[in-house]
Order: sequence, then C-alpha cells, then structure tokens
Amino acid sequence: MYIVPIAWMYVVLMMALAEALSPHGSVLGAIVTFTMYGLLPLSIVLYVMGTPARRRARRAAEAAEAAAASAAAPDGGGHAPGEAVAAERKEP
Repeated sequence: MYIVPIAWMYVVLMMALAEALSPHGSVLGAIVTFTMYGLLPLSIVLYVMGTPARRRARRAAEAAEAAAASAAAPDGGGHAPGEAVAAERKEP
C-alpha cells in the first residue's frame, strides 16, 4: 500500500534536489517544490486512503464498548441491578 507514496516522495525529492542544484534554482524553490508537490498532496492522499482503516477501528472500539457494557448488565436491561435478596417483611 505504501509503495506508491514512497516512490512519489522519491520523485519529488529528486525534483527538489534538481531545483536546489540548478544554476537558475534556489533552495527556497526546492523547499516550495518539495512541500507543494510532495508533502501536501501526499498527506491528503494518505488521509483519504486511511479512511477505511479508521472506520474499522472506530467500529471495533464501539463493538468492544458494547460488549463491555453487556457484560456489566447480564439481563441486558441497561438499568442498575437491584438487591439480590428481597428485603424481609415484618408481619403486622
């Protein structure tokens, strides 16, 4: 999954290096090239590509939370459990 972003960063790094070492280029131009052609688009692409994984992690966390909540309330009613033994009534 990460082979394309790694290759893209290599290409952008070579572009920035060529910009910095060119007689008509500058280091500032190389930094701008690296940022605008590399870091910014790559961060957007990786964010979009990571959306399904974040969604799966969120659903797994919600499922684990629901399992923990159902383990705490065995009757599944969602109410706090009452006393296990009924109170003793006094005869009038």
